Amino acid sequence: MIGIIDYGMGNLRSVENALKAIGQECVISADPAVLHSCDKLILPGVGAFGDCMKNVRDRKLDVFMKDEVASGKPLLGICLGMQMLFEVSEENGLNEGLGFLKGRVTKMITDLPVPEIGWNELEWNHDHPLKGILSEHPYVYYVHSYSAVDYDDEALAGYSMYGEIRVSGLVIGPHVMGTQFHPEKSAEDGLKILRYFAEVFE
Repeated sequence: MIGIIDYGMGNLRSVENALKAIGQECVISADPAVLHSCDKLILPGVGAFGDCMKNVRDRKLDVFMKDEVASGKPLLGICLGMQMLFEVSEENGLNEGLGFLKGRVTKMITDLPVPEIGWNELEWNHDHPLKGILSEHPYVYYVHSYSAVDYDDEALAGYSMYGEIRVSGLVIGPHVMGTQFHPEKSAEDGLKILRYFAEVFE
């Protein structure tokens, strides 16, 4: 069972539908007791970083997630959920994140339109099991204005180029995985990423 963390914001139903499409049982809940009973957790995200973190803290879900990850339970952050895995975001002032990964989240400065909305190729920073699972040139779907910087290079599994910006697309840490793109909206390769998290990632 995969628990989709409901903190009052996020693309909950589209993630739920994608998990069901790959045959995974899941539950949407804000109740730590229900989420604790799940084998793995997903933190979706849509909106502003500060508002999302406030909702997470108001529900004591930050402490819950830190305890669960510390115990070895895998957590996947999607889009803003991925950004919350980092230490801090500069969106609307400095806002502290969950701190699972070193790095900060900053607004993308580029001549291209911001937010980035649409498909972009996921390229590999280093070898990762997903490289042999996805298509040769996987394209994934982004909707974002901010991207992580100052991260540990070994944490960056995959990236996409948006103009001169190297967007941190896929990040990996101890028991945590994050996608800046939306795997639930990224066609077959996106479903393969969700299946990898559900069936393989530890």
